[in-house]
Amino acid sequence: MVEFPRYNVLGVRVHALDLPSATQALLDAGPKLSCTYACCSNAGSILLARRDAPYREILNGAALNMPDSVPLVGLARLAGYRRVHRAQGTNLMQSTCNATTDGSRTHFFYGGAPGTATELADRLLKRFPGILIAGSHSPLAERAVEDRPLNAVALAQPGFVWVGLPSPDQELFMQRLAASEIQFGVAIGVSNAFDFITGRVRAAPFALQRSGLEWLWPTPTREPDGDAVPSS
Repeated sequence: MVEFPRYNVLGVRVHALDLPSATQALLDAGPKLSCTYACCSNAGSILLARRDAPYREILNGAALNMPDSVPLVGLARLAGYRRVHRAQGTNLMQSTCNATTDGSRTHFFYGGAPGTATELADRLLKRFPGILIAGSHSPLAERAVEDRPLNAVALAQPGFVWVGLPSPDQELFMQRLAASEIQFGVAIGVSNAFDFITGRVRAAPFALQRSGLEWLWPTPTREPDGDAVPSS
């Protein structure tokens, strides 16, 4: 994978890049069964890493650790990296799918509430005809680090494993996957991107996203029947 410069944020080394360069880096690594992982870091994950050394090591060990929040972009520019822009997980997944409508890569989706990963795969296939879905798996009541999802990935041997779990579960899962003997390309932690794309959670308005104030936005979710309920 192409090596990008990094800048330090409270002990976490974040790569100085933008969405197009992050997408291209994933495309370059995807077909090679690199067996590696990429993270999308925001202010919350940085603060968690500050007090959790093992978690910080996982972020720093990622082949890509992308800035997924406005504050991290601002810190990059203060460090002299003027061309850094936000590489948000939702946009990263969609841009990568858009670039692989020729079937050159396969995608596996792991995470979300029961049924979410399957719904996500269906929606992306309709939005980006031609992409190849290698499989999908929701964790149900099991822990993210148990063997069942690893076995599902092992059978699929996908180019991309999109992981939509809360932190630090998703990073722990990706670290374990990368340390296994399972053949795959790149695992990418995209957190709540599964819920945003399926509509289970409404994303904040663009104005709040652009200003870095997404945390002010209440995120009502919808049940499978379409009724909105307050998110926890």
